[in-house]
Amino acid sequence: MSHVLIPAVLAPMTAIVVATLGTFLVYVITRRVPEGIRSRGFKLGQIGSASLVSLAHGTNDAQKTMGVITLALITGGVIRQDAGVPFWVIVASATSISLGTYLGGWRVIRTMGKGLTEIETPQGFAAESSSAAVIFSSSHFGFPLSTTQVCAGSVIGAGLGKRLAEVRWSVAARMGVAWLITIPAAALVGALAWASANRIGGSLGVLTVSGVSAVLSGGLYLLSRRAPVHAGNVNDKWTAKERSA
Repeated sequence: MSHVLIPAVLAPMTAIVVATLGTFLVYVITRRVPEGIRSRGFKLGQIGSASLVSLAHGTNDAQKTMGVITLALITGGVIRQDAGVPFWVIVASATSISLGTYLGGWRVIRTMGKGLTEIETPQGFAAESSSAAVIFSSSHFGFPLSTTQVCAGSVIGAGLGKRLAEVRWSVAARMGVAWLITIPAAALVGALAWASANRIGGSLGVLTVSGVSAVLSGGLYLLSRRAPVHAGNVNDKWTAKERSA
C-alpha cells in the first residue's frame, strides 16, 4: 500500500518544486527577449510540452485502467493469468479516457489555467514540461499516480516561480479536500457496485449496475451543462462567484 500512497503524495509536491524552479529559470533566461517574441516562442513550445503531457498521461493513467480491467478478467476466469492485455481492453481504455477528457475536460482546464493562477505562456510551458517529467519518472519506476494532481502541483509551482503571480490557495485547498474525499468515495461506490451485481447475479447483475452507472453519469453531465465551460469561455476572467464557490 505504501508503494502506492507515497508516490501519490510526493508526486504533486515534487511537481511544485520542479515547476517553481523551471518557471524561475525560464523568466531569468528570457528576461532580455522582447515580450512578443517570447510569447510566440513559448506558444510553439507548448505544442511539444502539451504533447509530452498527453503521452505521459497514457503511460500512467491508461495503464491503471487497463490493469484493473485485465485483473477483473483474470479473476473472473475469462483469460489466463499469463495472458497479456487484450487488444479490445486497450482500445476501450484509450477511447473512454479520450471521450471523458473531451466531454468534461474544459472545466478542469479552466480551474487549472485560470482558477489556481493566471497562466502565461512561459509558465504553461514550464508547468507542462514539469508534469511530463514527473509522470514519466513515476511510470518508469512503475508507480501509479494522478495526472491531475501532478498537473495541479505544476501549475501552483508555475505561479510561485513567477514573482508577483497570484496563487489562489483557496482553490488549491478545495481541490485537496476533493482528492481526500475521492479515495473513500470510490471505494464505497465500488463496494456497492460489486455487492449489487453479486446480489442480482450473472450477466443481469453486471448489466443492471452498468445501466445505473450510465444513467447517473448522464445525469451529472446534464447538470454540468447548466453552467457549461467550453472553448469559447474557458479563458474568461476568473469571477468572484467562482472564487467563493
